Amino acid sequence: MWSLWEKRASSRGGVTPQSWPSPHSRDLLCLLHVAPNLQSRDSWCSGRRASPWAPRFRPRCVGRARGGDGGGRPGGFDVLRTMEKFLGIAFLGIGLWAWNEKGVLSNISSITDLGGFDPVWLFLVVGGVMFILGFAGCIGALRENTFLLKFFSVFLGIIFFLELTAGVLAFVFKDWIKDQLYFFINNNIRAYRDDIDLQNLIDFTQEYWQCCGAFGADDWNLNIYFNCTDSNASRERCGVPFSCCTKDPAEDVINTQCGYDARQKPEVDQQIVIYTKGCVPQFEKWLQDNLTIVAGIFIGIALLQIFGICLAQNLVSDIEAVRASW
Repeated sequence: MWSLWEKRASSRGGVTPQSWPSPHSRDLLCLLHVAPNLQSRDSWCSGRRASPWAPRFRPRCVGRARGGDGGGRPGGFDVLRTMEKFLGIAFLGIGLWAWNEKGVLSNISSITDLGGFDPVWLFLVVGGVMFILGFAGCIGALRENTFLLKFFSVFLGIIFFLELTAGVLAFVFKDWIKDQLYFFINNNIRAYRDDIDLQNLIDFTQEYWQCCGAFGADDWNLNIYFNCTDSNASRERCGVPFSCCTKDPAEDVINTQCGYDARQKPEVDQQIVIYTKGCVPQFEKWLQDNLTIVAGIFIGIALLQIFGICLAQNLVSDIEAVRASW
């Protein structure tokens, strides 16, 4: 059968509707990437569709448009989207694992019980977005699915537009952003003891920026365990978390009780024991000192997003051009 088909293909100078092999032979031909008596793979890929089953060769031919070799091996776009998809899965897995450890998955209603910000949402949202983008880009490129590729471009374009809008608004409405940040930090101070992940996030923030509270240590009066009211029977009354304490390089072990009664001391003595500057002013100072690095990071992310959009649109154009030539 193969020899007969070869003779017919040779005599006609190529593959014609009458010279297509039987269905079983076609499957074997596609599996082995064999195109007998064709001068090159290009003549196979650029030829017009001559049979209803010709689209099954489409992934091998259009594959060259996505940076591959036309033989099924992925190009750079596929690799990047695959990595993005698996990173998204990893972030989602970490978020779900954290919720499972806190018992949230067994009691979904507890999601709304936390008064402050749950850091697990960062992993879930970032992981979900990365997975959707990676899935649409990867499957769209591998299967030459123009709908998924266009969805990838539009979704990434929306994210880019939202980031650009947020940056412009943050620059124009600085005071409003500062007020919202103050409200956000104070709201999380109230819920400091309610969630261990939030507690660790606040401690890390205060240690990294060497600050205490939103605008000062007295913001911890908002917390029921640290306020200075007479009705507060907590041992931490009029104190601050240990992350507000100034660090002694000679100490190897963290003193978690260093903030007890710290705010009962005079302000001069407080500066020796704890950080008295708020996290909002310290964040502004850090932003000004590292403006070049922060701007470079945002520009790099924006360029990657623009590059992904252009690459996806270019791939869509190549796929449609190949299809139009059939």
